[in-house]
Amino acid sequence: MPEQTSKSMDDIMALCKRRGFVYQASEIYGGINGFWDYGPLGAQLKKNLRDAWWRDVVMHPCAGKRGPGGNPVRIVPVDTCIIQNPKVWAASGHVAGFNDPMVDCRESKARYRADHLMCMGEKGDKSGQIYAFIDGDEESFATALKKLSKYKKRDLTNDDIDLCPLTQMSAEELKITVGPHAKEVGTLTEPRAFNLMFKTYIGATATEDDIAYLRPETAQGIFINFKNVVDTTRVRVPFGVAQTGKAFRNEVTPRNFTFRSREFEQMEIEFFCHPDEAREWYTFWRDWRMAWWESIGLKGDNLILREHDSDELAHYAKEGAGTSDIEYRFPFTSPGYGELEGVAHRTDFDLRQHQDHAKVKLEYFDQERNERYLPHVIEPSAGLDRGVLALLCEAYTPDLDRPSKVYMKFHPRMAPIKAGVFPLVKKDGMPEKAEGLRDELVKHFGHSGFIEFDEKQSIGKRYARMDEAGCPFCFTIDGDTMTDNTVTVRDRDTASQERIGIDKVVEFLRDRIG
Repeated sequence: MPEQTSKSMDDIMALCKRRGFVYQASEIYGGINGFWDYGPLGAQLKKNLRDAWWRDVVMHPCAGKRGPGGNPVRIVPVDTCIIQNPKVWAASGHVAGFNDPMVDCRESKARYRADHLMCMGEKGDKSGQIYAFIDGDEESFATALKKLSKYKKRDLTNDDIDLCPLTQMSAEELKITVGPHAKEVGTLTEPRAFNLMFKTYIGATATEDDIAYLRPETAQGIFINFKNVVDTTRVRVPFGVAQTGKAFRNEVTPRNFTFRSREFEQMEIEFFCHPDEAREWYTFWRDWRMAWWESIGLKGDNLILREHDSDELAHYAKEGAGTSDIEYRFPFTSPGYGELEGVAHRTDFDLRQHQDHAKVKLEYFDQERNERYLPHVIEPSAGLDRGVLALLCEAYTPDLDRPSKVYMKFHPRMAPIKAGVFPLVKKDGMPEKAEGLRDELVKHFGHSGFIEFDEKQSIGKRYARMDEAGCPFCFTIDGDTMTDNTVTVRDRDTASQERIGIDKVVEFLRDRIG
């Protein structure tokens, strides 16, 4: 099992609740599993991440970097509906094939994804009881090991056990398996398919003829509008279409905070190119997307780029088509990693499927090549909520020497509070001076975050609150300000202080925040 990480997920979740980053959805009614709400700071953090993606992908794609062959990177946006004609999902394969293996526990009534369960037994013993646990969940693993030790009447260690995925267990072995939340053996059912699509109904009649689905991904809305985009804009292949928006998957076992939720938001690009250039564009997007996550604060060993093996390729990929994941080491995956963004060469699978099912020609006529073809697609698909979670985990920095004991080291571009403005005391004109500076900063930076004004409690407690919120800089108005128009600037990361002119504050922040 993973060794203990220095960051506790429980502590991170507690700070998220305490400081208004993330709340349990419907909390006053006991919550609802797999759904999360964002508080004031979380909503702004999420907006900052979404806006950064939008600016760097749509408005100023790839920071002006040119693609293969010196081609400029051209991206246009769309915003498509959550509910589409159900034939869309039949064509894409989601209705028939969007399934996860599922097992139920007859005793605890819990439901699990079979590919999330591991089983443990004593090495060399094929007849004794087998204990299941949730893969990646340290508490679940420890409980299973304790149960096995009690059954064997001796303390067992990791070296004494064999591990096996539940999906590889035989029916006979399932009969002697104890579920993660059960006491009796043989209560787990055999794995069976479970469709992840959320059903709904269109219109007032609500019969089976009116079934529709909440979209499980935003990509298909782009593919079915490919012809519209080409016909109504001046884009020419190679070009991309970008979209952000909500998607819904009826996950069997939502877990790990916001990492695996039933309602989530995606940031997706479908980049259309000539089949002969697809490999080069795939490499371009793979490398640039990795560099982008690094640019907003996820540098270091916690971020990796992992190329898929051939046996991992999705149904839309063919031999030789590249697929890679940008993965982050979350506290609950450590020392392993969890997917943050996938970059895939989808070939012409999606356009071909919709062309065949809709009976509408989706081929592109390339005037320069005098050729008609279905473009290949490179898809960089990122999870916005997972991105926010990665930023929260990366920023969380314990520091026992601070009054707050922890600070959130957000990249300034991501920080939900851009600056704090504090009068040292609530008298002598200091609050009025501070309010004037606050108003000036709001004019320049209010579009990307809060400018916090606080005149309550000691200055140390105010700094501590800002540390937990991840505010990069605090400006304090004191007695000297009233005579020489200078302010004290406190740096969040170093806790160091310096004095600058009050008329230099805007420039100071702009140089560091952008």
